[in-house]
Amino acid sequence: MSDTQLPVLPVTFRPTRTRVVLLTVGALMFAVITAVALMLEKLGAGERASFIFVAALFFAVLALLSRPKVVADDEGVTVVNLTRTRRLAWAEILQVNLREGDPWVFLDLSDGTSMPALGIQPGIGKQQAIRDARALRLLAEARGTGVDGS
Repeated sequence: MSDTQLPVLPVTFRPTRTRVVLLTVGALMFAVITAVALMLEKLGAGERASFIFVAALFFAVLALLSRPKVVADDEGVTVVNLTRTRRLAWAEILQVNLREGDPWVFLDLSDGTSMPALGIQPGIGKQQAIRDARALRLLAEARGTGVDGS
């Protein structure tokens, strides 16, 4: 896809590399902590269970951090952040911003607020985030009342 070509809808934007790292580290941590809990002979059943519970808790936190995504379809955009999901109509998105140094994309909305969209974040996939932000900006401009937001 070129920088001026609209993506085919529906399209999902997500920080793929970050997600892979978080889920891989979470699975490895869970496996190692669980193995250690089972190998330590001096631990009782309750202590082993607590080790495994903590390992599951670590994995759950990393899975939560890997959750963000932005899904664009014909009717609008669904922004999935860590704990909230919000559905926006195209007309509600005035501007899509990813400025130098921003941790993720910000959407300027018609109600005067700005909303973070953690599903597009430079982190360890900067070029992908720039491409995704441009694509979302083009979609907002073509389908809503959006204005150019560099």
